[in-house]
Amino acid sequence: MKIAASSYSFSQLIKQGKMTQLDCIAKAKEMGFDAIELVEIQNFAGGDLMHYAQKLGKEAEKQQMPVSNFTFGADLLHGCDGNLKKEIDRVKEMIDAAEITGAKSIRHDVVYQLGEYRSFGQILPQLSEACCEITEYAAQKGIRTMVENHGYICQDSLRMEQLFRAVNHPNFGLLIDMGNFLCADEPPEIAVSRLASCAFYVHAKDFIIKPAEGSDPGEGFIRSRGGNYLRGTIVGHGNVPVRQCLRILNQARYAGSIAIEFEGIEPAEEALSIGLKNLKKYIAQETK
Repeated sequence: MKIAASSYSFSQLIKQGKMTQLDCIAKAKEMGFDAIELVEIQNFAGGDLMHYAQKLGKEAEKQQMPVSNFTFGADLLHGCDGNLKKEIDRVKEMIDAAEITGAKSIRHDVVYQLGEYRSFGQILPQLSEACCEITEYAAQKGIRTMVENHGYICQDSLRMEQLFRAVNHPNFGLLIDMGNFLCADEPPEIAVSRLASCAFYVHAKDFIIKPAEGSDPGEGFIRSRGGNYLRGTIVGHGNVPVRQCLRILNQARYAGSIAIEFEGIEPAEEALSIGLKNLKKYIAQETK
């Protein structure tokens, strides 16, 4: 398995003005990663999207760092300014940008809030139809599409599996984020075992968990769907059973890339360095 660094992992340094998204590619190479995952490139600082995608692609080529995945948000329920066609067209434009960078897969979101809808089942037909249109467009470019367990509404494994089955397209799969299942209060090992055969890409992420009935631990923590406290941390330092999830993926014959997505409060470079060492060790242990 190749290990990528998610550009999102460098968010601390980018926000501090110490690094640009372009710099992430060289830094990930220097740290020993095999590839780079580009996240939310629509947040580039001015200029033309396609020109910026070209710059990213050229830098990746220069550093000999494949773009293992191209990740961005989307809302396929409410659309862009209430217009679903406009949102789908925007997603297709992002796929065009991904093609320029050399990425062979993309992840888009599907929904962040239900609004006036009462259940996931009620919105599933619209979401699956939109995902199908998007993946058919991407397939023409040789790019696979995915959704991730992300955004609270479509985050637990049962809903992810329902969406995967409803789309039912060979070019469509799932990005399995080991840690994100905790945001829906689901044990990662159970969720990964349900979805491993649907995986096109994987995020290794770790969280520290504190129960909802305890004291608020303060800054750095987020709340799960059920109210538990979660804080991102270094891979191997938290409560996510990363090694067990890798074992499950290996048993399902997953052979794609795994990207470290760090979102903790520890210094980013140190966190990524330790996380990479741990992940390499776990992969070696579970893929003998």
